[in-house]
Amino acid sequence: MSNPFRDDLVARLRADACTVVIFGATGDLNHRKLIPALYNLAVDGELPPGVRIVGFARRDWSNEFFRESLEKINKEVSRSGHDPEVWAKFAESIEYHCSEFTDQEGYKGLAERLDAIDSERGGKGNRLFYVASAPEFFDDILESLKGAGLNEAKEGGWSRVIVEKPFGTDLATAQHLNEVVNATFQEKDTYRIDHYLGKETAQNIMVLRFANAIFEPLWNSSYVDHVQITCAEHFGMEGGRGGYYDKSGALRDMVQNHLLQLLSLVAMEPPTDLSADGVRDEKVKVFRSMRQWDTPEKVAENVVRGQYVKGYINGEEVPGYREEDRVNPESETEAYVAVKVMLDTWRWSGVPFYVRMGKRLPKKATEISIHFKDVPGVLFNAVPGGVPGANVLVIRIQPDEGISLRMNSKLPGAAVRMEPVKMDFHYSSSFGKSSPEAYERLLLDAMAGDATLFARRDEVEEAWRFVDHIERAWHESDNKPPMTEFTAGSWGPKEADEMLGREGREWRRL
Repeated sequence: MSNPFRDDLVARLRADACTVVIFGATGDLNHRKLIPALYNLAVDGELPPGVRIVGFARRDWSNEFFRESLEKINKEVSRSGHDPEVWAKFAESIEYHCSEFTDQEGYKGLAERLDAIDSERGGKGNRLFYVASAPEFFDDILESLKGAGLNEAKEGGWSRVIVEKPFGTDLATAQHLNEVVNATFQEKDTYRIDHYLGKETAQNIMVLRFANAIFEPLWNSSYVDHVQITCAEHFGMEGGRGGYYDKSGALRDMVQNHLLQLLSLVAMEPPTDLSADGVRDEKVKVFRSMRQWDTPEKVAENVVRGQYVKGYINGEEVPGYREEDRVNPESETEAYVAVKVMLDTWRWSGVPFYVRMGKRLPKKATEISIHFKDVPGVLFNAVPGGVPGANVLVIRIQPDEGISLRMNSKLPGAAVRMEPVKMDFHYSSSFGKSSPEAYERLLLDAMAGDATLFARRDEVEEAWRFVDHIERAWHESDNKPPMTEFTAGSWGPKEADEMLGREGREWRRL
C-alpha cells in the first residue's frame, strides 16, 4: 500500500492535481492573493503537475486579457518575484469563463469545459471551487453549482469548495449560509478559509506548546496572569474600504474570525491527534467555554468600542473615522474594539484574555503575548528597583514573524541590579528564507483534503454567538454602552486602558 504522506516524512497529505475554479476572478482577492499564491507554489515546485485554473466572473474578458491583468499585479506583489519564463508556463494553465453568477447556462458551460479539461489531461475529475465573490452572491453560486451537478464528485475524484470570509454577518446569517453550503457540499468537502490560520507563526503555536516541555507545564492559571491578542493597523478607510467597513466594524471584521481563532489555538487542550477534526474538536470546546457578555451592563464592563478622530500617522494628518470616504457622518460603527474574554475551563479559570483590534494605530502589527505571574518579591526586596517585571512570551504573527521571551537578568557589576532581557527568534533570519504566504499553505491543504487550518461549522457559529450578544447591546438595547473616541496615531481610547487598569494590568506596547 502506498504511503499517503510526503516522502520527506512531513505530516501532511499529498496535494492532488485538480482544476481550481475561482468565482469573482476579476476581483482584488484573486489578483493580489490567490493567483500569486498559486504562482509561488509553482516556483517552489509545490504545485501539483496538471493543476488548471479557471476564472469565473461577469466581465466580458478574453483569456489573453485575463492573463495579462493577472501578470501585471503578480509583478507587483509576488513573494518570490516575477520570472517571465516561469509565468509563461504557469499562465498556460489559466483560462477565463464569463458568466453571471445567477445564470444557470453559464454553469452548464462551466461543467462542459471542466469535463473537457479532464479529458485533455487525463484527470480524475478533481475540482476545487473557490467562492471569492462578494458575499451577496455566495448563495447563488453554491446553489448554481448544485444545479449543474458540479457539487458531486466524479468516480475516483473529488469536489470541494472554499468559502471566503465574511462567513455571515451574525449567527442567523452564518447558520443560513451553513445550511446552503451543507445542502450543496458535505462538511468534509467544505473549507471555510481564515487566512490568519495559514500564517506560519499561527501554525507554530501548537508546536511551541506541545513540542517544548518547558512551556506546556506552565500554560495554565497557576502560572499565567493574563493573555493579550492585538491586531493593530495604521491605515484607515483608503481605497474605498469605508463603504464595506462601516457596515461591518472591527468586532465582526476581525475579532469574530481571525482573533478568536488565534485565541482558540492558544487556549485549546492537547488534541488526541493532528487530524483536522482532532484539532478542531478542541478549538470548539474553547469557543463553547467563553463566558457570554449577554447584557448591556456586562458589555459596558468588559468591552470598549471607539472611533478615531483627526490625528497624525507617520507625520501626516489623517481624517477622523466619520470624515473618511464612504463612511456615514453619524456612524455608530467601531473602528476600535477591546474585549475581555473569560474562559470557564479548569485550565484557564480566572485568567482574562484581552483581545483588541484598531484602525489608525501607530503601526501595523499582530501579536499574542502570554504574561506570566510575578515571582514572589521577598527575595529581592532590598534590590534597587526590585524585580523589573514579569516574564512575557510574545508570538509575533505579522509583520516580523517570530517568538520572543522576556526574562530578568543581573546587570554586570558588583551591585545586584536587574534589567529585562529578550531572547528573540525570527523566522526570516533563523531559516534563511521568507515564510510562504498564508494562501499558499491553505490552497495546498485544500488540494490535499486537509481541513485542519480551516474553520468548521460549529466553530463559526459559536464565535458568532459570543459576538452577537455584544452587537445587540451596542445597537438594539435601550441602555447602549458608549462609543469612545481616540486620536488617530495613538494606541486607542483611554477607556481601554482603564479596563485593564481596574485589574492592575496594562496593555503591552508593540
